Amino acid sequence: MSVKLINDVKETFIKTFKTEPLLIFSPGRINIIGEHTDYNDGFVFPAAVDKGIAAAIQKTNAGISTAYALDMDSKIEFVLDKLKPSAEGSWENYVFGVVAEIQNRNKVVDNFNIVFKGNIPGGAGMSSSAALENSVVFGLNTLFNLELTKHEMILISQKAEHNYVGVKCGIMDQYASMFGIKNNALLLDCRTIQSKSYEIDFKDHQLMLINTNVKHSLSDSAYNDRRSACESIAEMLGVKALRDATVIDLETIKDKVTPENFQKALYVIQENNRAVMASKAIEDNDLETLGALIFQSHNGLQHQYKVSCDELDFLVGLAKSNDNVLGARMMGGGFGGCTINLVAKSEAKAFTEFACNAYNNTFNKLCSVYFIELSEGTRLVK
Repeated sequence: MSVKLINDVKETFIKTFKTEPLLIFSPGRINIIGEHTDYNDGFVFPAAVDKGIAAAIQKTNAGISTAYALDMDSKIEFVLDKLKPSAEGSWENYVFGVVAEIQNRNKVVDNFNIVFKGNIPGGAGMSSSAALENSVVFGLNTLFNLELTKHEMILISQKAEHNYVGVKCGIMDQYASMFGIKNNALLLDCRTIQSKSYEIDFKDHQLMLINTNVKHSLSDSAYNDRRSACESIAEMLGVKALRDATVIDLETIKDKVTPENFQKALYVIQENNRAVMASKAIEDNDLETLGALIFQSHNGLQHQYKVSCDELDFLVGLAKSNDNVLGARMMGGGFGGCTINLVAKSEAKAFTEFACNAYNNTFNKLCSVYFIELSEGTRLVK
């Protein structure tokens, strides 16, 4: 958590609204393994990180509420009983959506002011949106004594994204951001919304993200296409979701589905198993097996689920040919964003320079590198 980030929102809030605010930090997240399994009721393995959103929030006696996105130097005033979504892609929809979903639960929120700012790299697939939603719901819950549980808060954040932002996200992002534990990853069952925490000792390795700094336009339509393919195959198998199916089950309908959709469903079943196996590897302190599972995950995302892209595949290929990297894969929805790499600490700098130069020479584009620590979830900052 950045002290500078907290100080920036606090100072701006006091200067703008002439009162002391409540301070909240809500982290972004990574997902170690378990990609595209969340909407199949499966397992994911995320962790909160030390980058996120800092928010300053306080009640106001003014007749209106104000939200101020400090990063964008953008301010909006709004009336609490006349909330409706702004234009698509507007940042204020995350704030409006949370307030509206709290009101839908018959909880009373009075006027408030909020200033927020983040240090999550844009387009990196680290869920700045979930961090923002969680910071708003956590702040309002504290300010107005709403007595919401953390589970209720993340469902409010998720609904805000569904109904105000128009993204039918799973629960992983909000969960990891809210419930994160320092130095732990959470094996989250997306059906029960229960998790088990696993402390990770990376020993002489560390996690590193490499951002391709590309986002191919396929992502939304491709996501919906894959989601519906998974749902239709689950229906054919007579199960609630693909998390209930085995590879043997899937073989029974092989001649009734296209080869492409067979591979997509196979990927989900295998990836679900990999997430559980990864938690076992961590319990056994076996980073080599964890790394191998991470490489397998990328292979499935590239060749079976087909949500990767040339830039991501190139970076994972570089990692695979380097003995100092135990595992690497694309992270997030796909078609751009980051790779996550488990790399030897002593060789991280050399690998970074090598990968960035090779990437620039191949794609005539710069990539960005971030080192991250696993951190606490959404919390008040004293």
